[in-house]
Amino acid sequence: MRLLHTSDWHLGRSFHGVGMLDAQRNFVDQLVALVESRSVDVVLIAGDVYDRALPGLDVVKLLDDALVRITQAGASVVLTSGNHDSAIRLGFASRLLERGGVHLRTQVEELDVPVLFPLYTAQDSAGMGQLAIYGIPYLEPRLVAERLGAENPNHFDVTLAAVELIRKDVQKRRASGPVYPVVLAHTFASGGITSESERDLSIGGLGAVPLDLFEDFAYTALGHLHGRQELAPNVRYSGSPLAYSFSEAKHRKGAWLVDLDTHGVAVVEEVLWDAPKALATLRGTLEDLLGDTEHAWAESAYCQVTLTDAQRPAQAMERVRARFPDTLVLSFDPQGVQARTSTSYSNRLAAAEDDLGVCCGFLDHVRDRGANHAEEAALREALEAVRLQEAGL
Repeated sequence: MRLLHTSDWHLGRSFHGVGMLDAQRNFVDQLVALVESRSVDVVLIAGDVYDRALPGLDVVKLLDDALVRITQAGASVVLTSGNHDSAIRLGFASRLLERGGVHLRTQVEELDVPVLFPLYTAQDSAGMGQLAIYGIPYLEPRLVAERLGAENPNHFDVTLAAVELIRKDVQKRRASGPVYPVVLAHTFASGGITSESERDLSIGGLGAVPLDLFEDFAYTALGHLHGRQELAPNVRYSGSPLAYSFSEAKHRKGAWLVDLDTHGVAVVEEVLWDAPKALATLRGTLEDLLGDTEHAWAESAYCQVTLTDAQRPAQAMERVRARFPDTLVLSFDPQGVQARTSTSYSNRLAAAEDDLGVCCGFLDHVRDRGANHAEEAALREALEAVRLQEAGL
């Protein structure tokens, strides 16, 4: 049985104000092509399918198209909800969709109800047992602890209770033959490496759950963390298909192609997705960034730029975008100068000798750069005009 482990699609998300729907369509195209070319049996989506609880109509249509195309390509889909999703809305029409090969596991009451697939070998077409795929949706401890019979309303206890329910179901089914359990879980497992674009799960109790909760399963497909990573040979995060923050600039976005047999995980292969645009994090003085040929590759990338000039350059964003037109974030970290004092702005006002000093002090306070000669002359002229107007001259 060949599984494609994905998660954290975050359909509808923007990147620093830039819409990503076209990039997400491109990802879906790549995924469908892979399903066809590699004969994938089941596509797993371990939560955060949408980026928000109320996705737009075009975003819902994109998921609809993706599910139709995946099933037409010959694969089933098992999908669970994440902390960004509305479990109720995402789970709508689940019984009807199941007839078409799309299996939704978004409710606590269904987490120990597996999606069953027969396992075959080339030598034995009669079957070698069942692959049982369970979906643990995102569990908000304060809302589900009582329903699960968890001892405390924290992430560890509610996840432990959910896993125990799955283990009991597996044992019951093994009385009738071999069962190989696969679990989807949208959670933060100990040892995972985070990035800036994930929403914190620590509200309501302890954030991380121990890795050994999942050791009894043939494979655990985790979602929530956006970096693709292996926590154990049979416990992995697929990561998000696209970068959703500049902290992910060095990620190699992809998924896991997992072959399972009667011994468990047989082969795990990394799959890489092509991103429509690269991400660049650039740092240096304005003149160095504009003149250094080593940064030529970033001219077509989404850029996060940190300027280290001792004084904040005038028209910095316009000048940066002249070379790097897709600069989305610009910040300043002056190097080689003493740190700014903690003098409050009210103290600055009190220290000013005249109105011109107040205006020039304001400019220095908000932009880390005093007024130049032209700006000081313009301020002096404006203040004089106000004085004459108030004097009735």
